[in-house]
Amino acid sequence: QVQLVESGGGSVQAGGSLNLSCAASGFPYREYCVAWFRQDPGKEREAVALINSGRSSTWYADSVKGRFTISQDSAKESVSLVMSILQPEDTAMYYCAARVAYCATTYQPPANIFTYWGQGTQVAVSS
Repeated sequence: QVQLVESGGGSVQAGGSLNLSCAASGFPYREYCVAWFRQDPGKEREAVALINSGRSSTWYADSVKGRFTISQDSAKESVSLVMSILQPEDTAMYYCAARVAYCATTYQPPANIFTYWGQGTQVAVSS
């Protein structure tokens, strides 16, 4: 049974940093894509970053490019999202999601192409 568990959320002041982690278990696949999504209440879930296994190709939303970095640790079966220069508009619930196929890295992926989801971790940025 595949499980994704996020950790690392919290509250920070604007300009601060947080490091989110997505730990995977029961995920034996070699070719996969992991993405980080965020969602504010009343808004659609939007992807902010993704990474493809093996190739380590990545994609970032324009709103986070240059501030967020996604990486994978294959040995630990985890994907991290280092978030820096955080702004109040980054406040949201952050989810990691995975699919058993590579993702395109030229456009924002829709949520419905991902099969597995974590429960989310809250990020709050105060001004």
